[in-house]
Amino acid sequence: MASNSPKPILKVLLCSPRGFCAGVVRAIESVERALAIYGAPVYVRHEIVHNRYVVDGLRAKGAIFVENLSEVPDDHAPVIFSAHGVARAIPEEAARRNLFTIDATCPLVTKVHREAEIHFRRGREIVLIGHAGHPEVVGTMGQLPPGSISLVQTMRDAEEFTPRDVSKLAYVTQTTLSVDDTGAIVELLKKRFPGIVGPHKDDICYATTNRQDAVKRVAPIVDAMIVVGSPNSSNSQRLKEVAEKAGCPRAMLVQRAADINWSEFGGVKRLGITAGASAPEVLVEEIMGAFAERFTLETETITATEEGVFFPLPRPLREHEAAE
Repeated sequence: MASNSPKPILKVLLCSPRGFCAGVVRAIESVERALAIYGAPVYVRHEIVHNRYVVDGLRAKGAIFVENLSEVPDDHAPVIFSAHGVARAIPEEAARRNLFTIDATCPLVTKVHREAEIHFRRGREIVLIGHAGHPEVVGTMGQLPPGSISLVQTMRDAEEFTPRDVSKLAYVTQTTLSVDDTGAIVELLKKRFPGIVGPHKDDICYATTNRQDAVKRVAPIVDAMIVVGSPNSSNSQRLKEVAEKAGCPRAMLVQRAADINWSEFGGVKRLGITAGASAPEVLVEEIMGAFAERFTLETETITATEEGVFFPLPRPLREHEAAE
């Protein structure tokens, strides 16, 4: 027999900004435009962005995701490099094979690559603050000869790092790190090596910073926080960590509504929701809908800042549009 008892009230605080950043919009649109212009298949080296829903949607439209260029046939189908960037050897291999490539690397990642190249040309040893194995880190370290860049992941790494020459030292960072954790590592490096050279403008991107700022406002005043995003998304994982450090009792990374463990929300009166930079808003809406089936929602948006950043499409796609 159906219960007529009213649904409990749940106050939902939506973080803003959340979800797609300009680099992710550009990368996804690059695949969609390439499919529209050249037809399927379009090959994409690595997931274009770290979100299963996005990748599955593009795969259904004719994108083929590969991890190595050896998986791409010599049939002149476009090959797109993901938003995370690639090592220098990848476009060099593509050029040797005369593959038609479109580089959808986020311009803010490209900025880090260029900084590293400038430091290298000036004879500096480079410290890269980042997470081992992440494609962005692999791509940045792959811009220069082996041994040019040393990876520092933790405060302990920064404490133990020994440069070849303290007077010729610089640092760059992955764009999707925790702002506070990275700041602490940078301060330690500066304390140990006062002459270390940093970027003119922080490498951690505007979107990562803004989304973490919004989470810091919401996390201390809610009983739980949902971060919509994929487990392999660095910026999404950092949002979960930031929520926990900011005082949220329970923070969880959720990909889809079907992944929600409802037993964790029994006593929740106030819920925060945000989304990583590679998570589409449709997934936030899906999760909101699932909560609306069980609770009477009272929704409020907490805004840290307004975003208006836009990146143009890669040149081959812009040139095709201009010729139309």
